[in-house]
Amino acid sequence: TRDLGVFFFHRNDTPDLIGKAITSLRALIGDNVAGIPPIASLELIEPQKKAKKGKKYANSGILQFLHCKQIPVASFMDYIKGGCEISLMVAIDFTASNGDPNLPSSLHYNHPYQMNEYVEAIQSVGNVLVPYDSDQLFPIWGFGAKIPPSRTVSHCFPLTGSVDRPEVRGVQGMIDAYRYSLANVQLYGPTIFAQILSAALHRVKGNPISQQRQAYHILLIITDGVINDMQNAVDRIVEASQLPLSIVIVGVGAANFKLMHYLDADDEPLRSQTGKLMSRDIVQFVPLREFQSQGGANFSLAREVLAEIPDQLTSLMKSKGIQPNPPRLLQPQESFYGSPPPG
Repeated sequence: TRDLGVFFFHRNDTPDLIGKAITSLRALIGDNVAGIPPIASLELIEPQKKAKKGKKYANSGILQFLHCKQIPVASFMDYIKGGCEISLMVAIDFTASNGDPNLPSSLHYNHPYQMNEYVEAIQSVGNVLVPYDSDQLFPIWGFGAKIPPSRTVSHCFPLTGSVDRPEVRGVQGMIDAYRYSLANVQLYGPTIFAQILSAALHRVKGNPISQQRQAYHILLIITDGVINDMQNAVDRIVEASQLPLSIVIVGVGAANFKLMHYLDADDEPLRSQTGKLMSRDIVQFVPLREFQSQGGANFSLAREVLAEIPDQLTSLMKSKGIQPNPPRLLQPQESFYGSPPPG
């Protein structure tokens, strides 16, 4: 059994309880097998009024049911089993605030015996998400560097060197492309998100979803500090909140990440310059160093970063009226986590 509460909502005040009733799902929808029809109404009882009036109290109203229907709640794995693909995109901060990559103090320093924080973030998140993608190809961009041959500052450049083909294969492909770019670009600045977000939006819009074609995208941004185009970034995040996209921001280093927590929007939804509110929360910010002191840091980071994505995916699909497809037949050597990585 469950308590049902009926409230009167005020625009600017706490809602008032009209009354409660105790019932069950079986009572609400009936049981055809047992020949039990659904109930038509319930008395609403307000406990304080009942205690005050005693025997004179009958009820605070009658709740009538015109139609009750049980609707299954689809889970993240229901969508995955039905063929929904998870596609990962990665963006890496190449601004000068990371420090000279040739010095051990730099966040981009390539230590011979341990991963730097950027590689750690790529590997921790990538190892969890990569198996869900069937083609194993992942766009990876950089921002905030002077790039060859013109040595002009770019806030969105493909680490592959090809604008038309920014994809690499697997987690190791991401790490290799990152290290290659690090040796060929000049760290500069400032930290601008808008172009990266626009590139991600362009890819998502180019892959529209439907009941038959289900896909969801995750943009991983790894950055060391303060963002310099907050409102432009907010505008694009508000737009993205209507699309099949989640944005994960991993903060590296020890900078002040106050603005990143603002983008996370756990306390208040983001609002665009035109006054439009984000339709759902799609940003998750995690500071990497909070997990480096823990045992099993890679697992802890991945778990924290990805904790909100299942609900973000299911809420988007529900808002579009898209249900999970029936579990698809698996091919040999294939799992629900996508095709096996190429050998």
